[in-house]
Amino acid sequence: MNASDLNTQLSGPRPPLLVHVNTEEHFAARRISGAKNVCVYETAFLDNLQKLEPEKTVAIIVYGEGAPSLDSEEAAHRLITAGYTNVTDFRGGLREWEQAGLPILSDTELPQTPVITGQFKADTQGSLIRWTGRNLFNHHSGSLKLAAGHLTIEKGALKTASFILDMNSITCEDLTDSGYNAMLIHHLRTTDFFDVDQYPTATFEATRADAIEGSTDGTPNYQITGGFSLRGITHEITFPAVVAIGDAKYITAQAQIEIDRTRWGSRYGSGKFFAFLGKHVVNDHIQLHLKIHAERG
Repeated sequence: MNASDLNTQLSGPRPPLLVHVNTEEHFAARRISGAKNVCVYETAFLDNLQKLEPEKTVAIIVYGEGAPSLDSEEAAHRLITAGYTNVTDFRGGLREWEQAGLPILSDTELPQTPVITGQFKADTQGSLIRWTGRNLFNHHSGSLKLAAGHLTIEKGALKTASFILDMNSITCEDLTDSGYNAMLIHHLRTTDFFDVDQYPTATFEATRADAIEGSTDGTPNYQITGGFSLRGITHEITFPAVVAIGDAKYITAQAQIEIDRTRWGSRYGSGKFFAFLGKHVVNDHIQLHLKIHAERG
């Protein structure tokens, strides 16, 4: 189906049900006259469509923004799978409709990410660091609190980032036995692992933040490099991160970081340094998942 075909059907004596499958905000900003809005991104998509049209033999045409987005293709697939028998995907969507010189209705502008410049301070209560450590037989996981953090945005781009981890706040969430839990936390605090009494914080200071070209929503859009200091030792690390600007007042950053703890002096259970460990082996690599919310400072 092309734009001319759709226009002809909509102008006929028995027009089909035309469904705009993008978000409510998108519908308000860009839509074809006569369309109904049922967002395919919602888990209740089929329920909402069935409320609008329970009869499964009715002619339905779905459209979205247009290629390469798969919004209308996904909507058509779901409807056909659910038993609707007369579904057509106007794959060209609003882009083709617009290129054909046909009218698009609009009540408002599409939301735009603001281009901002400023300093942002991490919300230490709303931010969280999760850790995971493993051996050959199982794994443990828990959390750390963010003690402080700062990010700098220039003309909508991340320029600098730094944060401090409170190593005294380390918890384990998978061990339900309080005795074993306390034993593990005590062990993690010793010189075998993080030597928390001597080094109560770990820090990261970015030296580079390079935008990743071609990144899409939900994938890393920055490659960040900087010095990570743990147990009084600093090494350079590089990791991908997702940085999203909510509005002019706050930003959110997420990252998955994997470090080799032995580079920072934690040798306990490492096969690099000890032989015949057997069941006492502990993987060298630790995963950190950072979620940082920051507000303009």
